[in-house]
Amino acid sequence: MTKFLVVFDVDSTLIQDEVIELLADFAGTREQVAEITHRAMSGELDFEASLTERVQTLRSLPESVLVEVFEQIRVTEGAKELIRAIHEAGGRVGAVSGGFSQVLNPLAELLTLDFTRANDLEIENGVLTGRIIGKIVDRLAKRSALIEWSAACGLELSQTVAVGDGSNDLDMMQAAGLSVAFNAKPIVREQANLVVSGLDLRELAPVLGLKA
Repeated sequence: MTKFLVVFDVDSTLIQDEVIELLADFAGTREQVAEITHRAMSGELDFEASLTERVQTLRSLPESVLVEVFEQIRVTEGAKELIRAIHEAGGRVGAVSGGFSQVLNPLAELLTLDFTRANDLEIENGVLTGRIIGKIVDRLAKRSALIEWSAACGLELSQTVAVGDGSNDLDMMQAAGLSVAFNAKPIVREQANLVVSGLDLRELAPVLGLKA
């Protein structure tokens, strides 16, 4: 029986990096992409439009860069320990990302995540097309994922925790029983139930009654 559910944002939360910026390094567009990312996470730009614009800059990159990017990712300090403590206490862990399933899927295996959802980069003939397949995972999709996974676990929303850093996490955080701002933009810190000021996810353990 699942006792509670914790859902994390991924970029700059479960990991220290912004995956799309790592990809943009290979395309030579990092400065442009980083500026758009910052404005989108601060709530200045529509997330869907900004993601579409950023992904277009990745057009023609070989699929192999996704493996190279995954190898560069830095898992946030304390993430593995916190997830282990959640599981030991009877909780389950989800990660929902405005990033990409091609990177989140191997990360989920590494961190033993129970649920994941992210965007699918379109790849044709081993090359990125600069497009996303299907509906973009935006702030409403993040909220829907938390609600869906909560129901799958037989939980009330009051038994859920959402951890995020950017404006596209706010709907998910508002739906959860407890919202936590981690490494977060000012707009998120202002609206969260709890702000973790450090950069070690183990700081969240005492709040959840866990030892990590």
